[in-house]
Amino acid sequence: MTTSEKNVRTCDKGHTYYTSSDCPACPTCEQERKPVNGFLSLLSAPARRALENNGIISLQDLSKYSEKEILQFHGVGPASLPKLRSALKENGLSFRN
Repeated sequence: MTTSEKNVRTCDKGHTYYTSSDCPACPTCEQERKPVNGFLSLLSAPARRALENNGIISLQDLSKYSEKEILQFHGVGPASLPKLRSALKENGLSFRN
């Protein structure tokens, strides 16, 4: 069994954290910037960042994409789709076909 080596990192805001990947995301900063409401608040940090990095910040933006296109974004997995579908449906929207 291999164990991953954790490295100490410090973010630009001075938070110290341990990580075993190359991901530069600071867990403290991610928690601070997590929305308290809206569809982005339902998602994991990687999925939320993936949508934001692709300019998807509203349900109207999201409705311009198909489910297949959304799943192509690094950080978005199948577990995110039911949450996104539900948020779209509650607002009278859906993914593009």
